[in-house]
Amino acid sequence: MADDISALTRLVKEFYESKKHKDSFDVDDDLFQRVSLAEPVFNAAEATHAMTTILEGWISQGPRVRTFEASFAEYISVKHGVAVNSGSSANLVALECLRLVHSLQPGDEVIVPASTFATVAMPIIQIGLTPVYVDIARETLNISPTEIESAISDRTRVIMPVHTLGYPAEMNEIMSIAQRHHLLVLEDCCESHGSAIDGRKVGSYGDLATFSFFVAHNMTTGEGGMIVTSNEDYARMCRSLREFGRCDQEDIAESRYFNDGILEDYDKRYVFTQIGYNVRMTDICAAFGIEQLRKLPALNAQRQDHARYLRQHILSNWSDLFECPGSASDYEHTYYTFPILLREQAAFSRREFTEHLEQHGVETRPLFGGCLPDQPAFRSAPGRSHGKLPTSRYIRDRALFVGVHPGLTRQHMEHVINTITNFVKGI
Repeated sequence: MADDISALTRLVKEFYESKKHKDSFDVDDDLFQRVSLAEPVFNAAEATHAMTTILEGWISQGPRVRTFEASFAEYISVKHGVAVNSGSSANLVALECLRLVHSLQPGDEVIVPASTFATVAMPIIQIGLTPVYVDIARETLNISPTEIESAISDRTRVIMPVHTLGYPAEMNEIMSIAQRHHLLVLEDCCESHGSAIDGRKVGSYGDLATFSFFVAHNMTTGEGGMIVTSNEDYARMCRSLREFGRCDQEDIAESRYFNDGILEDYDKRYVFTQIGYNVRMTDICAAFGIEQLRKLPALNAQRQDHARYLRQHILSNWSDLFECPGSASDYEHTYYTFPILLREQAAFSRREFTEHLEQHGVETRPLFGGCLPDQPAFRSAPGRSHGKLPTSRYIRDRALFVGVHPGLTRQHMEHVINTITNFVKGI
């Protein structure tokens, strides 16, 4: 068996090293005219680890999930990691954990940024709580601490900041607000693997934090997510919720049976203590994640290099037309993508600009949901908007982002700048 795996591993490495399939860190010269928004960057390390997992028979949750959880928690500098099948599931399980542990009641409020991805607010609604949409700061694209404090009501229980596109939210201020008002904090770090404030990684500030390993993100397991915390009770609850609501399985080898006066000597593997979900990560995904985590600093460095190039050229040439939010020197921005914001005086629309970019091979997207209360699904759903959300609605109409992932090269970045140059000349 071991010899067979070694032989297959050798073949996989040869495949990735061959001209037929170059390592994803390299890009053929003739591809530079297409600047994709996101691509997974992996090679033989991930492929052989995942293949070995399959050959050994661990295709569901198993030892590699536990290894990945421990490694990722250590990377963030927290005590516990709980792996799940997506970042959206991570948000759902983390919120449900807080609801159960703290006996949150229907209609209790969770403060979120108005401009973010849909699955920040959706699980809040799904478990019977109420999202409160708060405006963002234009220079960061993150939730405004000032707006957070003024949005707090007697029903507020949780603050849920999002580190947008890998730029850290103002966590020191947010944690101070939470402490003053006795509120819980759940960090959504789904786009910010490795982002930090003065060297302290996001995900280590709040009571709980969530990450996504979707194929487009800074590191990937294909599909996957992680909840991290230093609170043992939260970790235990999240492990239960991700797996049908089972009672804690951690000590099953030492204490196999459950007794509570009704169930007597009942096998713990079939004891359910709360209504849960089935959102486990597989060992195949975890094997991929273990290798991706080792590469994450190098992958992020490439993103940051691409972003510096775009920022320098855009702001030195067209600062009257564009803004590039997120640049504080003490914040480590890991650039899931690169944001561009059209200024008020720009004599063209976002549609005109994005159509020109895409006609020349530069893929774009708006900033996620723009302003979530304006999205069709949220207009009649439970929720409260704090104020008129002017910045979020400005972002809704005038923000976009482009790719800076490690599968791109300096040639790709030069192509982006040349494409913008030609557009501005033609105005």
